[in-house]
Amino acid sequence: MISTESMQFLSAINSSLPLLATTGETADSSLVVAAVLLSLVVVYFASKLGGELSNRFGLPPVLGELVGGVVVGISVLHLLVFPETGADSSGSLIISFLKTTAGLNPDAAESVFVAQSEVISVLAELGVIILLFEIGLESNLKDLMAVGIQATIVAIVGVTVPFAAGTAGLMILFGIRAVPAIFAGAALTATSIGITSKVLSELGRLNSKEGQIILGAAVIDDVLGIIVLAVVASLAKDGAVDVSKVVYLIISASGFLLGAIALGNIFNKTFVAIVDKLKTRGELVIPAFIFAFVMAYIAAVIQLEAILGAFAAGLVLEETDKRKELQKQIVPIADMLVPIFFVTVGAKTDLSVLNPAVPTNREGLVMACFLILVAILGKLVTGFSVFGQPQINRLAIGVGMIPRGEVGLVFLGIGSSINILSKPLEAAIIMMVIITTFLAPPLLRFVFPEPTLVSGNSNELLLDASSGTSLAINSSNSESLEANPNSQEAN
Repeated sequence: MISTESMQFLSAINSSLPLLATTGETADSSLVVAAVLLSLVVVYFASKLGGELSNRFGLPPVLGELVGGVVVGISVLHLLVFPETGADSSGSLIISFLKTTAGLNPDAAESVFVAQSEVISVLAELGVIILLFEIGLESNLKDLMAVGIQATIVAIVGVTVPFAAGTAGLMILFGIRAVPAIFAGAALTATSIGITSKVLSELGRLNSKEGQIILGAAVIDDVLGIIVLAVVASLAKDGAVDVSKVVYLIISASGFLLGAIALGNIFNKTFVAIVDKLKTRGELVIPAFIFAFVMAYIAAVIQLEAILGAFAAGLVLEETDKRKELQKQIVPIADMLVPIFFVTVGAKTDLSVLNPAVPTNREGLVMACFLILVAILGKLVTGFSVFGQPQINRLAIGVGMIPRGEVGLVFLGIGSSINILSKPLEAAIIMMVIITTFLAPPLLRFVFPEPTLVSGNSNELLLDASSGTSLAINSSNSESLEANPNSQEAN
């Protein structure tokens, strides 16, 4: 016999989880699992194919994952569609395939479609949490502090100028409401350190003065951008801008991040001691995820975004002796979950709103052009904020800050998940991310000329491809350098 208390408990579960209750009543749960599995096949195929093609053309793989999501999503193939895009079960080819091959009842198709979409969306959210945790692990605070005031100024300018210009322009020129405009402005603040560092490394400029300023500024820019994202996303949940709440969120976000970093000095030794005592599988990665998820939960509880907590957890564990080993163990987990986030963002983006043949779409196209212009100019000015460096390549610094890449997609994904962006504005943001990410690599190659050999009467000037520094070799004493390679001149 089932007691009255047990019945009440089961009733409470059903009332709190209506999705699962509906699915259980109208469709076989195995069909929901089948739909999710087919969705993951589509996601991984699109991410891998898109990433490989993008890599072949010298572009970041994440851009290919985004484009792959667009292809399989609501814009093209309708393989991976979601209810929030206005689609239903009849518009999903996966559900149609299940109807044909698995005998899915048309009456149960809608509930299976909704359940499948919810599961994929949850996996995508988990993917972005893992992504920010991984970014935190790769960010070295000591190296950032060593870069100096120049990188900090570049980062601050790179956040405030595009944010202010984008927000004000959307509100004044296009009549966008305050919260969506602020969110779009926040998306303009992002800088992809992964894309920039890869190109600088290929050009042999990673260790140049310009390269160090760009990298330092990009990481600081990410920290500031995540704080801005946490503030804006929290504001968006209420649908209004409250100045007192803005101040509270800025203080709480900054305090949370700084407090987490300060905690790292105490927690690091405890974490390593605990890990060393564990002997079963996952002795390192499981405690790390426990810490990351607890930090993400705390951030959510104090009205910040969970991703800020995950990022802070990564910064804390970056200081431990287990950092490199932990990074290696997280890579395959991130490889499984992070692509779901990027492909889902692309799949939910309806690029049909940018079709110029439809009169109502023309505003979205103009909006996209505006965001792209602000995104480029707002970062170019950062190079000219560098002072006290008369010989530095300011244009190269500005260009290095242009690509939004995966960081811009994080902003877009959060905005899509809380449904505050209109379809034209969402498509305009994703076009901005795509264009800036495509433009940055060739522009960096243009502003950083190839190493050249300059011949003169007494010396030849060579550029060291590995460090980006110049080496002056005097032709009159080149033989002595060869004879004594350990001399001070040779060094």
